[in-house]
Amino acid sequence: MGRIEYYNDPKAPKANTLIPASDMLVVNDEGEILLQRRRDTGQWALPGGAQDIGETAAQCAVRECEEETGIVAEVTGFLGVYTNPHHIVAYTDGEIRQQYETTYIGRPISGEPTINDEADGVRFVRPDDLDDYDIHPSMRQQIGDYLAGTYPYLG
Repeated sequence: MGRIEYYNDPKAPKANTLIPASDMLVVNDEGEILLQRRRDTGQWALPGGAQDIGETAAQCAVRECEEETGIVAEVTGFLGVYTNPHHIVAYTDGEIRQQYETTYIGRPISGEPTINDEADGVRFVRPDDLDDYDIHPSMRQQIGDYLAGTYPYLG
């Protein structure tokens, strides 16, 4: 399913759904951050996705991280709640979603970065190298909040 992201764009379509989702900001012992390059947008992002019925938001973040990157991570902290009504994602099936993400901080405990049907690139990136990557502004905000120590973010 394809998608188009709108960020602070007055031409964005009106949202018709609000789905709880969770992200995982995984930091290894060297201080590098786990990123995946999404096949649907080509941009680098934290692993994450929609929460399933029967799981907690933290369990969702752990599951999505493993599914999208091959890395099993352990939650070590809470980064924040990101609910920007001006971040709209339009899917080809007609769903138009307003952003709603809880983001957890974690550390890798097993696995290797692995590409899959959702990500065509997976790697740990040094904070000094982040500007070399096309990262969506919403993900940059989350990473920036972590690096600046300005969390939990409740916006």
